[in-house]
Amino acid sequence: MAGADRIAQQELAWLEERGLLRSLEALGTPPGAAVEVLGPRGPERLISFSSNDYLGLAAHPEIRTALAEGALRWGAGSGASRLVSGDFPPHRELERELADFEGAEGCVLFNSGYAANCGIVPALVGSADAVFSDALNHASLVDACRLSRAKVHVYPHADAGALRESLRAARAAGARRLLVASDSVFSMDGDLAPLCEIAAICDELDAILVVDEAHATGVLGPHGAGLSAELGVAGRVDLRMGTLSKAAGVVGAYVLGSRALCDLLINRARPFIYSTALPPAVACAALAAVRLLRGAEGDSRRGLLASLTRRFAAGLRELGLPAAERSPIFPIVLGSPERALQVAAALRARGLLVKAIRPPTVPQGSSRLRFALSAGHTPEQIDAAIAALRAVL
Repeated sequence: MAGADRIAQQELAWLEERGLLRSLEALGTPPGAAVEVLGPRGPERLISFSSNDYLGLAAHPEIRTALAEGALRWGAGSGASRLVSGDFPPHRELERELADFEGAEGCVLFNSGYAANCGIVPALVGSADAVFSDALNHASLVDACRLSRAKVHVYPHADAGALRESLRAARAAGARRLLVASDSVFSMDGDLAPLCEIAAICDELDAILVVDEAHATGVLGPHGAGLSAELGVAGRVDLRMGTLSKAAGVVGAYVLGSRALCDLLINRARPFIYSTALPPAVACAALAAVRLLRGAEGDSRRGLLASLTRRFAAGLRELGLPAAERSPIFPIVLGSPERALQVAAALRARGLLVKAIRPPTVPQGSSRLRFALSAGHTPEQIDAAIAALRAVL
């Protein structure tokens, strides 16, 4: 035990020396555009640009009520995995709603996007196969590819041509199955995958296509059905993973696909088989959230978010910073971890909570601030963020 503690202390010191040490900070308020952070010097009231609550639904009264009423009806937990005795009507109702929402034959709930991705890929491919992963994919897809024991090929970010050549080479080398995995919206850069080109390549070369729609769910596409739906390629994506923990404001994830693929996941996806199911009360809250996403309020919030996104992008361009407008995620790349921490602290002194993102979350030399906008922000808060950046950069 003493040896393990010594190793931990050495590793922590190594991280601190390189500006990579992380720590937890508790919030004293519900999630939102303005939060209270509980620190050693007392609470700080800050404008938060570090949440993935893109539509500002995490504290929505209808969702909170659905969660509370669900707990009163179904209890606090589910008691077991769904294959044992943890399968409840709210789980099934939510799956039906999600499948209908996104025009899919089947849907399977998972406890998180990370768990879903780590279940999808190993359920479909193994040691005789090859998987192809975008260089900037989320860590969950990176780990899913490793867990599959398939031969992993990492292709240059969003480079459809390089992907095609890599797939052809693997096919010629005798790979049994080919699987391509990509984010739709890349979580640390905010840019979009070339899904039309990727889908065409997968059709051409008979490759399985898995798309992680976590940062597009609720934000892009008709009523927030995701980038695949927006581009008209949803029917050509074999499995789409969506999240309930970002724009939907709750927790959990889901996978959409054919009925056969969903049945296979129920039988082969280890995070589904061996995890206690989401509490049915959470499924009740998620159902309320999905219905909000699909309705007029969801459309209104997406419109507001798009307006704020354009406003922030214009402000960044006035500062001479690159800024696209296709997602509410804006990276400000600063290079070293120390520089990212310095600027984050300077913004915090001006009332903004913007966390520094450092390796291994992003590649070496690309430490950054990641601004994530929400429909809960006001135009004045967006302008305050631009003014603060002007002062500190």
